[in-house]
Amino acid sequence: MSRGTKIVATIGPASTDFNVLVKMIRAGVDVVRLNFSHGKAQDHIDRARLVRDAAAECGREVAIMADMQGPKIRVGKFENNKIELANGDKFILDAKWGENGELGNQERVGLDYKALPRDLHAGDVLLLNDGLIVLIVDKIVGHEIYTTVKIGGELSNNKGINRQGGGLTAPALTAKDMEDIKTAMSFQADYLAISFPKSATDMEMARQLANIAGEPYGHKPMMIAKIERAEAIPALADILKASDGIMVARGDLAVEVGNAAVPALQKRMIRMAREANKLAITATQMMESMIQNAVPTRAEVSDVANAVLDGTDAVMASAETASGKYPIETVEMMAAICEQAEQSEYNKLDADFLDATFTRIDQSIAYGALFTAHHLRVKAIVALTESGSTALWMSRHSIDTPIYALTPSVTTQRKAALYRNVRACALEPKGDSGVVLRQAEEVMLANGVAQKGDLIVVTWGEPMGQVGGTNALKIVKVGAFE
Repeated sequence: MSRGTKIVATIGPASTDFNVLVKMIRAGVDVVRLNFSHGKAQDHIDRARLVRDAAAECGREVAIMADMQGPKIRVGKFENNKIELANGDKFILDAKWGENGELGNQERVGLDYKALPRDLHAGDVLLLNDGLIVLIVDKIVGHEIYTTVKIGGELSNNKGINRQGGGLTAPALTAKDMEDIKTAMSFQADYLAISFPKSATDMEMARQLANIAGEPYGHKPMMIAKIERAEAIPALADILKASDGIMVARGDLAVEVGNAAVPALQKRMIRMAREANKLAITATQMMESMIQNAVPTRAEVSDVANAVLDGTDAVMASAETASGKYPIETVEMMAAICEQAEQSEYNKLDADFLDATFTRIDQSIAYGALFTAHHLRVKAIVALTESGSTALWMSRHSIDTPIYALTPSVTTQRKAALYRNVRACALEPKGDSGVVLRQAEEVMLANGVAQKGDLIVVTWGEPMGQVGGTNALKIVKVGAFE
């Protein structure tokens, strides 16, 4: 296993061909993202089936992430699909415009989010189309928002609206999201990404809805909070507690807090996630130029590499693989950058243990395996696991020893596809611990991870098959049983 950082790729028109998707998975895709902002329920069901079939063709498990749309805070449609706003122009955002079929014009446009006038005050700054257009609110009159254009440009149908500094009251979960969660659970999406959460309550509600929808299938997804709102930053610790991981969603977040604030926030969020034993995904415009070009810019290469050095579990491609010209090349390039960046990482494992406290036996075993592997320079750490939690804890620390999660659970294999430095393999334990340890050795030999005479560290739980019961660690010399 030469690459520890995982790759999340969004599937779309450029990547729904079976052969293209197979090539992307072979190039390094670990998680496939389904963007519920586009398409109908059946489209996502069909694409999920395509992902499972393509992964089977490649002989491996990949995870599926269902990404919810969240609240639509957007302008409506225009008569000619777009207008051109000049600096100093007066422009009205009208919450009732369009109720009788009216289309936007040079003077006003409708709103998808009807409550926007109630959220604003004179002097507020509105950022449209990812901040390319800036409006200053002059006054609010009923359902009309009167503004002056500070920075103009082309404004076309359905472009997004953000308030500088955040503060919009739109709920994270819409009626559409609630239906989409049911759809995602019908094909057992491994991860559910929730857009625009402001608090732990948003994530708790989403988890409850997902668990209820997944109950007929015996499925519970892992929850990813997309950090996109300014209000989410002070609530980050609580959001992390209520989630299984976060996505550093740099698009909307940058619009609300300012571009300059995002790099430091990215580092802080990834560090907090790792310290809380949660996952982190870095997203938005990582390889943006590869939508049109076969090679990335040097700045994009540095961006991906820096996310790896920050400790992110995964880097994500959006339009690059969904609608770009070079989806396969994008994945290949991201994989190569990740691998190179990891080779230059500073291993600070010992420092991680200075202030560590262990309150659980299974967590103590996980840390013990890391410490032993680091100092004995073993070939691999092998976690015999039902839920994958032992492998997840191990992956929160920087170590250049690969971690293998051997599990009988297909669901655990798929979820572990997102864990940094973890590779999941199928293993159905048969017999007592001695027999299972031999099975683990055979998997390592068969995969070329270790050779006879090499040392590996193995963790497991007795009695076998018990979830959350890791309580044993052994240093194994491969082939010694013969």
